[in-house]
Parts: sequence; structure tokens; C-alpha cells
Amino acid sequence: MSTMSSAREELWIRRFHASKRDGFRLVCFPHAGGSASFFFPLSKALSPALDVVAMQYPGRQDRRLEKGIDNIRDLADDAFEALKPQLDCPVALFGHSMGAILAFEVARRIERETDAKVVGLFASGRRAPSRYRDENVHLRDDEGIVAELKLMSGTDAALLGDDEVLRMILPAIRSDYTAIENYRCEPGATVTCPITVLVGDSDPRTSLEEAAAWNNHTTGPFELRTFPGGHFFLAHHQAEIISLIRERSIPAVGGKPR
Repeated sequence: MSTMSSAREELWIRRFHASKRDGFRLVCFPHAGGSASFFFPLSKALSPALDVVAMQYPGRQDRRLEKGIDNIRDLADDAFEALKPQLDCPVALFGHSMGAILAFEVARRIERETDAKVVGLFASGRRAPSRYRDENVHLRDDEGIVAELKLMSGTDAALLGDDEVLRMILPAIRSDYTAIENYRCEPGATVTCPITVLVGDSDPRTSLEEAAAWNNHTTGPFELRTFPGGHFFLAHHQAEIISLIRERSIPAVGGKPR
């Protein structure tokens, strides 16, 4: 591995728990404004049986001094390059909200440019890549962005009340919203891996019809699972989601739960 590749991997990849790393890897992509640590509970629950890694986007936490990336194509390109050394075994991708779109674009790159096996894509809390809404959160002032975060309930309320912390995280959040709100999917874009869509039945940003449209973006199996709750429904259904990941991913690589 080159020094440049190693440095890129170190910047982007977070592994919170030790694992056997012998057969399956789950790669997690956070929502807009989110960080790798959002997936710490998922990693804790699945490790050490499964190897769980999470992507850390620039502009937050230990990467807070870096400028955020404000378009999905560049985010996906950089994430894919950082992920290449992790493709030495079959992988599944899990993304929430903006992370679902990013996971889809990274899966496309993996299938197109490598021989690695993608055993599944879990798209959580996001309408299909080809479904758009006229959204402009990224154009709002700081107060408007904070109001959106409170509405979605995806950011710790204590952080939203801390002016110093807000000043640090708002540039990255604005970059993320700019990226996802300006994203336009390449016409006819698909993956060959199975797609499992997870959605809250009262999510104000994703209707069941918009979630079901993910079916048009895979040539493989498709499944839609609904859960009670809003945009961050997954925080209240971790046990069910963990079981789903195990059921859908481990059989795909010929293994058995350990």
C-alpha cells in the first residue's frame, strides 16, 4: 500500500471495535452533519463477529480543520479511494439519509472499478436516488439550519445550544446539505447487489412511495422495511436492524452467525 493510500485510509476509516475480519465487512456512511461515531452502537453490537467500519467525512470531529466537501460525486470518489484497502473481503454498505445516497454511489464505483464483492446495500431514511424534492436548507442562515436539525432530531440538543460547538460544526453541515440537495443521479444508475431499504413510517423527508422507488436502482433483489418513527427511526429499533443486517449479509458470503 502506498503512503498516500495509507494516509487517505487513516483519514476516512474508523474502526471502533476489534473483530476477526475474516469474511465480511460492514461499511457505514453517516447522515448530513453526522460523523463516524454515530455508528458506534452498531459496531459495538455486531463486533467481534462482524468487522464494522464507519466513514469519517472531512469537516467534523478530528477532521474539523478540513474543509467540507460540498458535492456527492467528490465525496463518493474520495470515500471510494479510501475504502479500497478494505475491499479484501466481501462488503455490505449501510448509509443513513445522505449516507444512503453516498453508499449507493460508492457501491457503483466498487462494482464498476474493482472485483470486490458487494453483498448488499442498506439504504436507510432516504428516498431513491432518482427522486428529488425542491430543498434549500443549505441556503438558509445559521438559525435556519439549526431549526432543520432540531426538526430532524439527528443532532444532540446539547450541541445545538452550545454556540462554540455550533460555530465549529455548522460549516460541515452546510457543506453536507449543499452536496445532497444539489445531487442528481445519473439516469438509469443501478447496482447489481441486493438493496434493502429501511424507512420510518412518519419520516417527513421520505415517503413510502419515494423509498420504494429504490427498486429501480438495482438489478438484484429488493426489500422495503418500514419502522414506526420519523427520520431517525433507527435509533429506536437497533435490535431489529442489527438482526436484519445479520440475516441479509452473512448468508450472502456463505457464512453462519458466530
